[in-house]
Amino acid sequence: MISVVKTILTILFVIISLVVTVIVLMQEGKQAGLTGSISGAADNYWGKNKGRSLEGKLEKATTILAILFIIIALVLNLGYFK
Repeated sequence: MISVVKTILTILFVIISLVVTVIVLMQEGKQAGLTGSISGAADNYWGKNKGRSLEGKLEKATTILAILFIIIALVLNLGYFK
């Protein structure tokens, strides 16, 4: 039973690590929004509604998956699954 749980957690760990990698690569760089003051009004609008934009969703998903990644890594390294 314990080996089944370890196998499931290991597979989940690998999947989360791959998904986090893809999500981080999909995000814009922090300097992408600093290209100039031509779109100043648009920057204010997207800054206020960032949680609803694709970039905001990617950041939220990155945070959640990173926390899951750390928790699963800690659980796998506790030594219960020998």
